[in-house]
Amino acid sequence: MIKFVTEEGLKKIKDELAHRKTTLRQGIAGAIKEAKEQGDLSENAEYSAAKGQQGENEAKIAELEFMLKESRVATYDKNLGVVQLGSKVNVKFNGSEMEFQIVGSNESNPGELKISNESPMGKAFMGKKKGSAVEVNTPGGEVKYTILDVK
Repeated sequence: MIKFVTEEGLKKIKDELAHRKTTLRQGIAGAIKEAKEQGDLSENAEYSAAKGQQGENEAKIAELEFMLKESRVATYDKNLGVVQLGSKVNVKFNGSEMEFQIVGSNESNPGELKISNESPMGKAFMGKKKGSAVEVNTPGGEVKYTILDVK
């Protein structure tokens, strides 16, 4: 299933993959080598831990490679003036203002105010313009937003 990402999101995936394939993989291999040199592997906690790290790293590498294969960079045209994947959206709600970015589901991070285009909030904002009033159903009830700007 194709997942859309921003250019920034694609770069993060590529950077993490490169780090895991080189630096992290080499560090784990070094730890395994050191543990092997200590002798009896059946009771060697360092060896077991390093092998566990190796398995986790290889699984994450496979996941990132799959993400790269299935990801497509979303085209983003700032001149359209509508919320789309990659847009930064300034909104007002409950007397407060905030800015968040609409990103693909693989990139979403609410702590960084990166909202998935597949989330209820992302879906509600997609295609809307500056000045639009948007209602989003949340677990706490309906929240009304006004779009102040779309970048």
